[in-house]
Amino acid sequence: MLHAASTAGASNFVVTEQDNVLYVNGNAPSGEEKDKLWDIYNTIDPGFRAGDLIMNVNVAGTPGGKAWVTTGQANLNIRKGPGTDQPIVGKAAHNELGTLISKTNGQWYLIKTDAGEEGYAYAQYLTPEN
Repeated sequence: MLHAASTAGASNFVVTEQDNVLYVNGNAPSGEEKDKLWDIYNTIDPGFRAGDLIMNVNVAGTPGGKAWVTTGQANLNIRKGPGTDQPIVGKAAHNELGTLISKTNGQWYLIKTDAGEEGYAYAQYLTPEN
């Protein structure tokens, strides 16, 4: 997994285990590369039967830069605050290009859509524009 992460352009990649939970931390250049890390782990441990996994891999992005919504086919929820417990204040369409305002933590960005909606979106579903 470490070799695959470095090949994918991941940086600051650290894997630790504590109390039967595997922690994967680091940075990935895109949401697609982060998804590849999930796929690799699923190959190693199909169905995640060996234990729990927490993947805290940040997706790259620069405030003020643009990012594509990469959700598969669904719209991306834009929330009032950084968390799934926060109310949804808008939606961004799949493949929509938005502006990264700030990175709140490793998992959430404050974004603004081209339609003017502003709020927090889960970083896993945002791929910075090259």
